[in-house]
Parts: sequence; structure tokens; C-alpha cells
Amino acid sequence: MPFDLSLSFLAPLILLLAALPALANGGMRPGALPRLSEGAALVTFLLTIGGLAQVILADPADIMAGSGIYAIGMRADLVAATMAMLVGFIGWIVMRYSRTYLDGESREGAFHGLMLATLAAVLVFAQAASLTTLAIATFLVGITLRRLLLFYPERREAHRAATKFAIVWHCGDLMLFAAAAILAVTFGTTELAALSALAQSQGIDLAVTVAIACIVVAAGLKTAAFPLHGWLTEVMEAPTPVSALLHAGIINSGGVLLIANADLVQSSSGAMAALVMLGGFTALFGAAVMLTQSAVKTALAWSTVSQMGFMLLQCGLGLWTLALLHIVAHSLYKAHAFLSSGGAVEDVASIRRPGPVAPADFGAVLKSFGLAILLYAGIAFAFTALFGPKTPQALALGGILIFGVAYLVAQGLADQAPMALSKRTAMASLAAAIGYFSFQALAEAAWGPLLPAAPVPGDLEWALIVIAVASFGVVAFAQALFPQWSHHPSTAGLRVHLANGLYMNALLDRAIGGFRTTRSN
Repeated sequence: MPFDLSLSFLAPLILLLAALPALANGGMRPGALPRLSEGAALVTFLLTIGGLAQVILADPADIMAGSGIYAIGMRADLVAATMAMLVGFIGWIVMRYSRTYLDGESREGAFHGLMLATLAAVLVFAQAASLTTLAIATFLVGITLRRLLLFYPERREAHRAATKFAIVWHCGDLMLFAAAAILAVTFGTTELAALSALAQSQGIDLAVTVAIACIVVAAGLKTAAFPLHGWLTEVMEAPTPVSALLHAGIINSGGVLLIANADLVQSSSGAMAALVMLGGFTALFGAAVMLTQSAVKTALAWSTVSQMGFMLLQCGLGLWTLALLHIVAHSLYKAHAFLSSGGAVEDVASIRRPGPVAPADFGAVLKSFGLAILLYAGIAFAFTALFGPKTPQALALGGILIFGVAYLVAQGLADQAPMALSKRTAMASLAAAIGYFSFQALAEAAWGPLLPAAPVPGDLEWALIVIAVASFGVVAFAQALFPQWSHHPSTAGLRVHLANGLYMNALLDRAIGGFRTTRSN
């Protein structure tokens, strides 16, 4: 006899129950506290697995209390269950890593308690059934995460980063509460399912458009989109498990928010256009700055900025299933990258080099882009014949991804590139093209029925698609040619400016009073 409610609904409660003794930390034997925290995280992960299995096999019911702006509840569908299991897995891995990382710290109990409480709030957010629940959960995430960022209160840089994080994050919370209030007045509810149906049946007026704009702004703030991205690149003063949880899980909040309100957001063409422009520029900006960073964790942070921008671009194009897939893949990759960052230098040093390779010249780069595009066209034609036509947005996104493949091909076509390198780049390029369409088909099969299809592009959408593809193409082409002119004086100056993020972070520093921060935690 299947349960009526999802097992994953119990996961936040388990974490909170374990957080209480961790925060108190009174009378516990040495080593018992880390085992308690890891055990609670493991039980949570198992509950989320059970919740996903229930959704697939038994279709459990949602839970909801209250109405209007006071509607609080959690939902059990395949999208929410997938996100819950992802959070459960990342949380378990991070807490397991924390057992040894924080061993012997004087505030070890506070750390474990705050981490478990943060995970509980993130799990509620991932399964929220109303906009009010989303707003409350993300507000609580901000409260506990700020305290984690201040785990070493004597570090001045930690206070500056925590202050900037709190300002940006809680401004996003205010946007969410404002959107919930507007929608409650307009539609009489903040339940996500009801809002989706009402937006499709009744259309949107000025008030609803303002609410959607608030949701988009909140998503941009919570994904560290340009120009308020600076806080995300400065949170390295916190323990590594905090960075891993933030970059692999919490930073995805903006994407989860947009996906949860996909029907509502997609009803506004202006909101979708804003996401394309904001996300596309953030992705390019973050990627350019990332290439200039020498510190491993800082480069990973800028990589997150770029990836979150690309995820916003996917949402703006209406590729909701691919955005969800991106969240899953990025979370798994970034958690591993941060938790293994300590050995990154040794790993890179141990890689066997093929020997000196001359950089690709203009002809090789041009040839590589032509071959990559032909390869992509052939794979796209084959998948279209097998699985049906692809939307222009999906083809455009694949085109953007293939520019990265072209960069790989260029390295293999360099005049002095060894044959082994040429073969590896060719195989990597083929695998990337096939992988894109394969994962797209799997994502559509899994989550497509729950998310809106990409809209038929109009004049505005076509213009944005062309601009996005052209922008990424030009940047990728310039990147492939960069070794040819990297020693030019103007290039050296540009590198310095990019390494400093074009000084956009300094503007946010000045806005909060320079380097003056409150030292209380």
C-alpha cells in the first residue's frame, strides 16, 4: 500500500532534528557529532531516493496549508523529486567530507548544525508548492548561510563577502515576497500549480507582469548575475564544504525558482527576453574572467558565474528541461571540483604532456569552426530523423555549445599538433555533439510533460537568438586565436582588467561603504 505523502517531505525534519544537538553540542563524545551529522544527511538522501521512487510508481499527493499569500506547502512531482534527491546527495557528500575537514575545530558543533539547517531549508525550497514557501525557504537559507560565511569571524574579508551576500540575497527575497503579494491579490493564491493554470487561462495584466519581473530579478540576484556577481567570487574565506554547498547547490536557487514558475514566466515575452540578454552576457563575462584567474577556487567561482548565466539563457529561450539538466550536471561537477580542489595542482602537474604544440593559426581556427559546424549539422540531422524536429531554440543552444567543440578541434588541427592530440580532439568533439542531443532527448522524456514547451519564436525572439549565437561565436573564435596575440601590450592590459572583473565588484564595495563592515556574527 503506497504512502499518500512523499518520503522526501520528511527529509527536512530529519535534518532539523539532527541540527539541534549539533548546535547545542553539549555532552557529546568526541567524534559522535560528525557521525550524527553524516548519518542524518545519509538518511535524508535515502528518503529523497524513496521520494523519487514514489513519484515514479505511486504518484504521492502534495501537502498544502493556508490560502492566498499564506499558502504554505510542498509538492511531489518528478521535477521537485529530482531536485530533492540532488540536494540530498550533495548534502550527504558535503557532510561526509566535513567529518574530517572540521575535525578539532572549536566551533565544530555550530558548523554542523548550521550546515544541516541550511540543507533543510534548501530541501523545502526545492519542493515548495507555493511562491510564499519559496520566499520563506530562501530567506532562511540566506540567514544560515551568512552565519556559515562568517565561520571564521576574525577574517575581515569574510565580513565583507558576507555583507555583500546578505544585501544581494535578501534583496532577492524582497522581490519574491513582493511577487507573492501581487499574485495573491490578483489571483487569490500563490500556489504554483494554480498560478500556472490561471496565467494560461486568464492571461496577464500589468500587475502580473510586475510580479513576473520581480521573480526574474530575484532569480538574477540569487544566481549572481552581472553586475551584482561580486559576492560569489569572495566567499572563499568560509570552509571548503560551505563553498561546495553554495556553488553546487544553493546558487541554483534562481534556476529552480524560474523552473517552478516556468508557465508564469514564459507568459511574458519581455521577461524571457530579459533572461536571454542577462544570462548571455553574464555567461560570456564570467567565462572571460575565469580564464585569467590563477587561483583554483577563484577560477571555479567565476566558472559558476558563467554557468549560472548560461542557465538563465536556457530559461530565457524556453529550454526548461535543458536548464534543469544543466542544474543537475553543474551541481555534481562543481561539488566534486571544490571538494577535490586541494589536489588540483598535483593532478594537473601529473598529466603527461604531448610536447610543445604550436598554437593554431587563423587558417586552422577557421577550418576547425567549419568542421565543427558540419559535424553538428550532421548529428542534428540524424537526431531529427530519429526523434523528430528540434526547436530553433534547441538548435541555437547546440550551436553555441558547438563553438566550444570548435575550440577543441582547433587545438588538434594546429600544424605541430601530434596525431594523438588530433584524434582525441576529434573524438571529444563527436562525443560532445552526440551527447548534447542524447541528453536533450532524455531530459524531454523525463521532465518534458511537466514543463512548458519552448515558445514559437517571433521577431524579437529570432533577433535575440541570432545575437546570442553570433556573440558566443565571435568570443569563441577570438579565444581560439588568443595565443597568437596574447603577448601584445594591449592584450596584456586587457588581461589585467579582466582578471579584476572589469572592477564591477569595486562598485558594490563602494555601495556598502568601501571595506567597512560589521564584525558581529
